[in-house]
Amino acid sequence: MLSKNEIKDIQSLKEKKVRDDVKLFVAEGPKIVREFIQAIPGSIEKIYATKEWLLQSATSQLLPVIEISERELQRITNLQTPNQVLAVVRQFHYALPDAATISIYLDTLQDPGNFGTIIRTADWFGIPQVVCSKGCADVYNSKVVQSTMASMARVHVSYDEGGDWLSRQKVAVYAATLDGRPLADHEKIRSGVILIGNESKGIRPELLQYAT
Repeated sequence: MLSKNEIKDIQSLKEKKVRDDVKLFVAEGPKIVREFIQAIPGSIEKIYATKEWLLQSATSQLLPVIEISERELQRITNLQTPNQVLAVVRQFHYALPDAATISIYLDTLQDPGNFGTIIRTADWFGIPQVVCSKGCADVYNSKVVQSTMASMARVHVSYDEGGDWLSRQKVAVYAATLDGRPLADHEKIRSGVILIGNESKGIRPELLQYAT
């Protein structure tokens, strides 16, 4: 049974300030939680699960798990339809990378669903890192986490707080713009940075200047 304090603590992780302070975030649903367990098992702080999930999950015996009812899950979920299990996960902290292979740079991308989809797509294509400018959505926002489908456990996401990361790279920079060359006209990208802009404003001129 969940205590009032536990419910309050989990609910508070909806707020970015709280997430930043305690270095935790929430992931929900059997598939997402299972993939976090498989990718980085040491990242799991605690799991809150219904009996149905516990009966199906062999790995649950090795992790800190609290059995809860459907009603209790309803009280702590971020989803409209709760799905068996919620995990409190430790945040991942990655240093800004060198763009030796392929990286994606996001310029003030703000929609959590778009952000999560890009991380998931990067994972699918084997792109190991995503760098975010200031003003991008928070990677630990619950909508981002759900949209990544746990790909954020494999793709390293970091934030360019100083705003100078792109200018320091010595690789090709490919900008996704409306007036660019069709993708079919490009050779396959094997190294470099793919620069993607804001949903409504595109790429800022100060970053677009680095496109090669």
